[in-house]
Amino acid sequence: MIDLYTWGTPNGKKISIMLEALRLPYNVHPVNILEGDQFSEEFLKISPNGKIPAIVDAEGPRGEPISVFESGAILLYLAEKYGEFIPDDPRQRLECIEWVMWQMGGFGPFLGQAHHFNRFAPEKVPYAIDRYSTEAKRLWGVLDKKLEGREFVLGDDLSIADFAIYPWAMRYEWQQIDPADFPNVDGWMQRMGHIEFVQHGMQVP
Repeated sequence: MIDLYTWGTPNGKKISIMLEALRLPYNVHPVNILEGDQFSEEFLKISPNGKIPAIVDAEGPRGEPISVFESGAILLYLAEKYGEFIPDDPRQRLECIEWVMWQMGGFGPFLGQAHHFNRFAPEKVPYAIDRYSTEAKRLWGVLDKKLEGREFVLGDDLSIADFAIYPWAMRYEWQQIDPADFPNVDGWMQRMGHIEFVQHGMQVP
């Protein structure tokens, strides 16, 4: 049994999608980041950076419980443990990790800043709005080029790269993005959205 500590953010949804894809039983522990639950002493023991998501796997290495924080690390941990959604071929495996890291280092953080300045900042900051909205469009362009002629990020097969990127893409309105401008991403989003376990994962918590 896996305990998932999460909230309704793109980073949290990555892991619920993965757990649903693996057909694993898991307990959901909502961590209300709007009320500061992520800074509780109990949660910081699991996630020292005070960010969701995090998991506790009762059957970790050597059969001992283990906690894992950072969404990219959790995806890699689960993919490697269960041997699914990450290629065996070394080159394809590296490609998968590259695109997970691309999401972790760019497509998440910069789009997150676009969310903040477009929706939540107490005052409009034109420079910040322009900076992060422009970078969002650039990153969407990178993804659109990657998906040209492909069903999924790695080609024909789903991977943790798709699970990492999809929840962030689905917040396109917060990024001032029109998916119609990025037809390859738009088609991929529609394919992802028709997968039952993706639908379920996107509803957690």
